[in-house]
Amino acid sequence: MNRTLYGNLIFELSKKGRKGYSLPEDYDRTHSTAELPEALRRKEAARLPECDELTVVRHYTNLSHNNFGVNDGFYPLGSCTMKYNPVINEELAGLKAFAGLHPLQPAETCQGALEVYYNLQESLAELAGLSQFTLNPCAGAHGELTGLMVIRAYHESRGDVRTKVLIPDSAHGTNPASAAVCGLEVVEVKSDANGTVDLDDLKRLVQQEGPNIAAMMMTNPNTLGIFEPHVLEITTLVHEAGGLMYYDGANLNALLGEARPGDMGFDVMHINLHKTFSTPHGGGGPGSGPVGVRKGLEAFLPMPRVVEIPAEGEDEGCFKVDWGTSVDGERGSEIAVGSFFGNFGVMLKAYAYILSLGREHIKEVGPLAVLNANYIKERLKDDYLLPIHGVCKHEVVFDGLVDKSTGVTTMDVAKRLLDYGYHAPTIYFPLLFHESLMIEPTENESKETLDGFIDVMHRIAQEAKSDPELVKTAPHDTPIGRVDDVLAAKQALTTYWKSIE
Repeated sequence: MNRTLYGNLIFELSKKGRKGYSLPEDYDRTHSTAELPEALRRKEAARLPECDELTVVRHYTNLSHNNFGVNDGFYPLGSCTMKYNPVINEELAGLKAFAGLHPLQPAETCQGALEVYYNLQESLAELAGLSQFTLNPCAGAHGELTGLMVIRAYHESRGDVRTKVLIPDSAHGTNPASAAVCGLEVVEVKSDANGTVDLDDLKRLVQQEGPNIAAMMMTNPNTLGIFEPHVLEITTLVHEAGGLMYYDGANLNALLGEARPGDMGFDVMHINLHKTFSTPHGGGGPGSGPVGVRKGLEAFLPMPRVVEIPAEGEDEGCFKVDWGTSVDGERGSEIAVGSFFGNFGVMLKAYAYILSLGREHIKEVGPLAVLNANYIKERLKDDYLLPIHGVCKHEVVFDGLVDKSTGVTTMDVAKRLLDYGYHAPTIYFPLLFHESLMIEPTENESKETLDGFIDVMHRIAQEAKSDPELVKTAPHDTPIGRVDDVLAAKQALTTYWKSIE
């Protein structure tokens, strides 16, 4: 990157009076197709940077080179499924007929969008083995909270006061956080030596908490990338205690086309569309966390929902928005999509992804994700400590280097990977191991890409023995060298522009 000039802020490149555009002399600057109320109009011009076009293009092009994403290279971030987003999905989501919709349009003017919503709801229900989905939640954690509120509402409707949620100690951090936000109390379930739910501990807790258990939250495969072999026994135990089973869909990639949460006994779940069905997430969004329920729980899903009009009358084959029944018994206004249903663009890409794979090829997602993860596991286990042996699913977790004699840590390995052009895997999570290194290759990476990554990981392991300081002081070839992560978190310094004068 050319950091001499274009590494500055765009405001720092600004020169008063310099412009990157020209308008006809008779251009009416006051003309607008949408009149703003006087109270909302600026009293003075916005203080924007003034740059020529070439400076702007070079600045943002150079700036983009500081970012790393799945379009740039291998991104093996474990537990997050940073898979490639096919360009055709972006093109379809950007079609003017979709992008130009307004959330307050009447339903009859956006039947195509409503049909997409409806078909996506139905597709997710079939893939998950559940009865119905709502597309409202805007992220995975939002979906978790929504699902727990569904569970709480279910128990309250029965006059049953239940306040405890069982959560394995290997769970994603959002699980206990969502339960707490929902006003529920977290009860931790221990893991056994194989990294799965300790059945003896679960039985003890079920016997101890009994009538207080509202639900158990599980990720399957869990955050170690291991399938819970006793999942049917677990769901039966919780159901017999009167609780419901919640499935965290963050790791659905591993099961897609092979197994369904509903068939395992889960009652409620969320799906991270931005993980399993393209739209790689990161930087805070966008995301989508649809929530599904088994038969009998549909009434507890939040409104609105898109429903198909019964095959009768003049509206046959159309779709409408069901706003539910208000307190006074009146129906809500049948107006349609947009902010009422979350991030529509993410849903369009997910629907395009499902259609492009089809019923036949979507069955290949899970097996390929598992194959790639196990290939990496077997190739690296001599240099990187494998705490739990056996077949993993979509991701593998190592406990740092096998040879720790030189003091090279997981953090050092992650930093050194940057010098070789690879984004680091997830490190120090899950918390069950001191030097966790979690790698998720996803199903769409080629063997050649995996081999290149594996070779670099072997090389770093050798460097850790022959030249440990090289690894401990990495990265060396990035725009910014080794930073003090702890200091940066505690004393964040940001560059900001004060004035263009």
